[in-house]
Amino acid sequence: MDPDDCDRLPLAITMGDPAGIGPDITMAMWQELHPDDRRGFVVHACPALYHDRARRLGYDLKIVEVDPSEPSRIIDGTFPIAPLSNKVRANPGAPNRDNAAAIIESIERAVDLTIAGKAAAVVTNPIAKAQLYDSGFTFPGHTEFLAELAARHTGKSVKPVMMLAGPRLRAVPVTIHIALRDVHLRITADEIIATSQIVAADLKSRFGISEPRLSLAGLNPHAGESRALGDEDQDIILPAVSHLKAEGIAATGPHPADTMFHEEARHRYDAAICMYHDQALIPAKALDFDKTVNVTLGLPFVRTSPDHGTAFDLAGSGLARTDSLVAAMRLARSLASGRVDAEGNPNGGH
Repeated sequence: MDPDDCDRLPLAITMGDPAGIGPDITMAMWQELHPDDRRGFVVHACPALYHDRARRLGYDLKIVEVDPSEPSRIIDGTFPIAPLSNKVRANPGAPNRDNAAAIIESIERAVDLTIAGKAAAVVTNPIAKAQLYDSGFTFPGHTEFLAELAARHTGKSVKPVMMLAGPRLRAVPVTIHIALRDVHLRITADEIIATSQIVAADLKSRFGISEPRLSLAGLNPHAGESRALGDEDQDIILPAVSHLKAEGIAATGPHPADTMFHEEARHRYDAAICMYHDQALIPAKALDFDKTVNVTLGLPFVRTSPDHGTAFDLAGSGLARTDSLVAAMRLARSLASGRVDAEGNPNGGH
């Protein structure tokens, strides 16, 4: 998509779980944005939900219903919502599995519009997967569902890769939503190589980093301590690193994970490739919880999301912070339009 077209198109923001903080932070974010950025998105949600939550929170918004296929008709100074066909019943903090159809419809439509060139990128609000599972949703999370939607549109299977991108760290888990006891069974050299190849390619094509450097974490303490603490680091991760180097990718490792994330070490790489979920997400969130963004790599469209969950306990309270959603919006716009600086950080905008 042409960068100028991306600038003219709105971001497609999903509703997320209506009982969570998605509506709260989306409306609060709109009020915090520079006026020039307020025309930059459409929320795909139930308008009644937003009217009710705005009243609860005391927000003075001019909510208008829009046709998502006609973004040029968005009026300055209004909060645009493209209504869903499925209705929502939601009280803050009280998740309801009856809302699953609307939650899924919002995600599907955002992807449909973005792939069709009618939205610049997808920004997803948090979902609570337990309620979706009760309604027959079979995917471990957003990431896997988005890959399925991409495959439906393109006819090609895609490998989605989760990246946590913050001001001081980009971290990628090779395995994501699986039990820790199963990680060593799912870590293979092929999986590490495929994940790293996607990361390197997207760092080049979307983040503008000409020669991305990847640092691969070991699986075991001290990266196996020369097999004293496990064989996976020598038998699986090291051969994967050698393969990546042979392809011309600047990869190093396996490194002991406990020394990979201090300030000096982070200057040596552009992304950390980690072996399991918490190995990546703990340092990313510890360093910049409110400014870190979840980015899905490997898709034929840009998708970002806040790095936090639904926070049902904060819904309707007015206490939820908007930082991560604002960062997700700005990164989505930058990646879609190609406006990143030499270090792959968002550049431009307000």
